[in-house]
Amino acid sequence: MGDVKLHGAWTSPYSHYVLWALKLKGIPFEYIEEDLSNKSDLLLQYNPVNKKIPVLVHGGRPICESMVIIEYLEEMWPQHPLVPSDTYERAVARFWVKLAQEK
Repeated sequence: MGDVKLHGAWTSPYSHYVLWALKLKGIPFEYIEEDLSNKSDLLLQYNPVNKKIPVLVHGGRPICESMVIIEYLEEMWPQHPLVPSDTYERAVARFWVKLAQEK
């Protein structure tokens, strides 16, 4: 399904959300630690708008923002789903994720 790389930082909870999702789904990936005080040319190329991590690169195409990345992973690799299949239960799970991110 193509090469998967994650640009992140160990200090970022958003990077950890994506790391956990990749591991829970069993998706092989390469982790690239970014120095946020000296951002790499690759990071700036992959996320020229926000210049932030995390950035997932799949098959050479970048995806930015942790929740957008996790939704992409769910759609691209449907095995080992991270959210319930029931619509209501999925909404409840999204509520708790949103609350946790805002706190």
